[in-house]
Amino acid sequence: METIVVIKIGGNIIDDQKALADFLSDFAAIKSPKILIHGGGKLATQLSKDLNIEPKIIDGRRITDEKTIDIVTMVYAGLINKKIVAQLQSQKCNAIGLTGADANIIEAHQRINTEIDYGFVGDIDKVNTDLLIDLLSKNYTPVIAPLTHDGKGNLLNTNADTMAAAIAVELSKVKKVSFIYCFEKDGLLKDVNNNDSIISHLNIAEVEQLKEKQIINAGMLPKTSNIIHALENGVEKVILCHAKNVLPIVNENAKFGTTFTKN
Repeated sequence: METIVVIKIGGNIIDDQKALADFLSDFAAIKSPKILIHGGGKLATQLSKDLNIEPKIIDGRRITDEKTIDIVTMVYAGLINKKIVAQLQSQKCNAIGLTGADANIIEAHQRINTEIDYGFVGDIDKVNTDLLIDLLSKNYTPVIAPLTHDGKGNLLNTNADTMAAAIAVELSKVKKVSFIYCFEKDGLLKDVNNNDSIISHLNIAEVEQLKEKQIINAGMLPKTSNIIHALENGVEKVILCHAKNVLPIVNENAKFGTTFTKN
């Protein structure tokens, strides 16, 4: 099998119907075997508010109580996942919608934290790649929502960036992998208000330096932590780019966004 493309789509692209449709059209046109992992936190937050359930978020991480796990399951595995699958099918891309719980693709445990009780939040123990590779070999395109299970009958809300990195790492042990994070910005910016300040290449040491200078901060901190985890565990490079640029990056090896490497 040729290179497997692992793409995580998130940010404001998920919330923008046109931007998402444009991205999915490009994603469907990717020639290589591909896997899509998606988020959807803003829609989950909005549904919570519509149901008069106040979302609880600490340091950018959602507290997932019993009501909230029901909401994120409806939004992630239901609304968003199946809309994406339907749009990809309309583009003749034979997508199959999954969560980490389906066919035990991802094994996880409920997060243990002595300071904060995150509730039904999952940390990943293992990715079972055999099914993913089998689906790809049969020309299915997995579309994975950020939910796992604990082996005790409970669904767990699991960070989509972390899930994507874990999948890329495990697949890279047996196949060549191209790993891309897509969102609404052109890459990692020196100045978040200036799209022309894109940093084209970074290694792990340079990422740590930018963290110290607080150029990398807030929501970009956990994303770069997942990038570093991937690079330190077998992924050759990770690209952070605007969703509109993913097709030329993959099909034409064009240079867009920020490329992260180990050294």
